[in-house]
Order: sequence, then structure tokens, then C-alpha cells
Amino acid sequence: MNTSELQKIKQRYNIVGNCDALNRALDVALQVSPTDLSVLIVGESGVGKEIIPRVIHDNSPRRREKYFAINCGSIPEGTIDSELFGHEKGSFTGAIGESDGYFGTANKGTIFLDEVGELPLATQARLLRVLETGEYIRVGGQKILKTDVRIVAATNVNMQKAISEGRFREDLYYRLNTIPIQVPPLRDRGNDIILLFRLFAMQMADKYHLPKIVLDEDAKEILLKYKWPGNVRQLKNITEQMSVLSEQRDISAQQLLQFIPQDAESTQLATINKPGEHSYETEREILYKILYELRGNVSDLRRDMNSLRKQLDEERALSGAAQSFQGRQFPVAAERQPIVAPDDAQQYSILNPNSESASAAYDAIAEEINDTASLNLNDLGRQMVEKALERNGGNRKKAAQELGISDRTLYRRIKQYGLEKE
Repeated sequence: MNTSELQKIKQRYNIVGNCDALNRALDVALQVSPTDLSVLIVGESGVGKEIIPRVIHDNSPRRREKYFAINCGSIPEGTIDSELFGHEKGSFTGAIGESDGYFGTANKGTIFLDEVGELPLATQARLLRVLETGEYIRVGGQKILKTDVRIVAATNVNMQKAISEGRFREDLYYRLNTIPIQVPPLRDRGNDIILLFRLFAMQMADKYHLPKIVLDEDAKEILLKYKWPGNVRQLKNITEQMSVLSEQRDISAQQLLQFIPQDAESTQLATINKPGEHSYETEREILYKILYELRGNVSDLRRDMNSLRKQLDEERALSGAAQSFQGRQFPVAAERQPIVAPDDAQQYSILNPNSESASAAYDAIAEEINDTASLNLNDLGRQMVEKALERNGGNRKKAAQELGISDRTLYRRIKQYGLEKE
């Protein structure tokens, strides 16, 4: 694309800047506009990713159709499926009527999914089906509906990390990432920072009838060297603060430093998805799974002990029958008595099937195991099953695979915990 066409696009959408990375992002957006390919816009928070989908829609064959911009992170998880795909009347509390959802309303148009990395896993599966076949089902419905929607997504999340942590589907990522567009951070745009500052200062002066603020050379150097973790949004906020609070309109470096954060945390480079680096939720899920498996081990141990006790009872009965048959000349039971020291006799009495203390020991062990299994493991097992079913949208087969158990075992657990109607 030549320079004149690029400048027209910038003037139309009020885009300020001449850095190569920004020009490249706009060029890719215009090239992909005539197609229906999915686009994934990647960039830090505050860089202005929302402009790119608008450029794509307005220069596409769908420009006369509807355009929806949806922030996936702002919609509650419990209602996001209804918002996107619609719902049937009476499908949940408050569903007093039918809803087409965004995908039904935006048919033939474009949907911009901002913060797509925040979508729940169940919603990601629905979105993948729409991308592949154009089909979806309303919440509480059974009829398969069709839609023809162009999807443009954006995120500031490190998608590769999210995939490795199991927070985002890999197949959906590759389906959305057909055409990637990288929006550069403000710190990499060079002199664009000064141009944006002038624009924001002029807007504040016109809006509130204030004298325009101007930076000296030292102040400009500080702007260029600052790392701008909040990107364009942060630059605009600082410019508005200085326009209102600064008594002098010629801003020096010393005056500028009063408005720019100088602590170590704010001057570091912005990290994508830093709050989710250590997830205690994941650790809790692992512990639940371990305890769930432990319960199974305890149950198996109790079953083995009962079987062993039954075998010893049978052996004791056979031994008694042999003694009565053979008389005193062949003391079979006596031959089976272990030779142990007096102090260790009680410890090893379990080896003697005829010992009354052995029977008591077996009873104590079985009772202890039974008590252990009945502690809080029932609650933990129930929580594990509930969470697995919730994450997999009620799909029992997938839930069983996640828990590492068979389908039959899962069905038995569901019946045991009374989860059939949940």
C-alpha cells in the first residue's frame, strides 16, 4: 500500500503515528479485509487494538452489515453463553423470552471479540464449532442454527502460556490465528510518542478552553525514554493531568517528572498476564485429584483386607477340620504356629490364623480403614466430580477422562453423591 492511501486511512480513523510496525499492522488489516479469514490481534493492554477490527469491517464486503464489539472479560461466566449464542424461553431463571444472541443478530456482519483469552473453556468449544461450521445451539435449545459471521479477536494474554496451562484450547487458537496482527507497544514507536502527546494536549485545550501545554527538549527526552507500561492509555491520562493541574504551560523535565511514576514497579516493562503466573486454583485441583485417587486406594485396601480375612477364616476352618479328623497324632494347626520370641508374639500374631488376637487385629484394621475412607474424602470426591462435570459442560465421558477413571466408575460416583439431577 502506498503512503497516500495509508495516510487516508489514518486520517479517517484518527490514527497518529508513522512507525513501521504500526504501518505494517494497518497494511495487513487492509489486505485481509476483502476476505472472511479469522484475524487475531495481539498486543499489550492500552495499545489501541480496537481500531484494527473497525478498519477490517469498514473495508470488507460486510461493511453495510452490523458490527459488534464484545469485551469477553466483562461478561459473567454464567451468562456469556446466553449473550453470545442466545437462549430459549424458560431455559434459566429470568429467561422470560427468546434471545438471538450476538451471533444470531450479527448474521452477515462482523463480531469483534476483545479479550478472547478470558473466555471459559465451555464457551471456547462453542466458538470453535461456529468458526468451523457456522452452527450453534441456543442455551436451553435443541435446534441447530446457522450463522454467517466474520470473527476478529484480540487479546493481551500470552496465548502459548495460556495453552500450556490449559486455560485456552489449542485448536481454537490456531483457528483464530489464521491472520495474526501484532500492534506495537508505545515504547517501540519512537517519535510517535511526541505526536500523540501533542494530539492529546490539543484535544484538552479545545475541549476545556485551556492554554495548550508544550514540552521542552529535556521533557521530550524523558517521554521517549519512559517505558510506558500502560501504553497510549497511560500517555493520554498523563497529558490530561498536566493540562489541568500544571500552572505553567511550558512543561520542563522537572515538572514532567512530577506526573510520571518513578517507582521500580511502574517503570518496568508491562508483563502479559502477570496476575496468573501462579495459580493456586491449579494446585487445589491437583490436591483434589490426589485425594480422590487416595480414596480409591483406601477402598481397594479395605476390599483386599476383607478378602484376606475371608481366606484366613477358610484356612482356619479347614485346619480345624483336619485336626478333628486326624486326631492328636497329626497336629496340623500346631505345625502352622510361627516360632517367635515372647515379646514379639503379639506383633506377629497376625501370622497365626488360629489366634484370637489375629482376628481382633483384622477387625481393628478394617474398622480403621473404613473410618479413614469415611472422613472428608466423600466431600472431596464429590467436589472433584462436580468440578470436572462443570468444566466439561456436563459431558460425563470427558469428565471421566479428566479424572482418570472409567465411565462406569464415574456413573457410580454420580449416583453415590446424588448428582443425577444437578
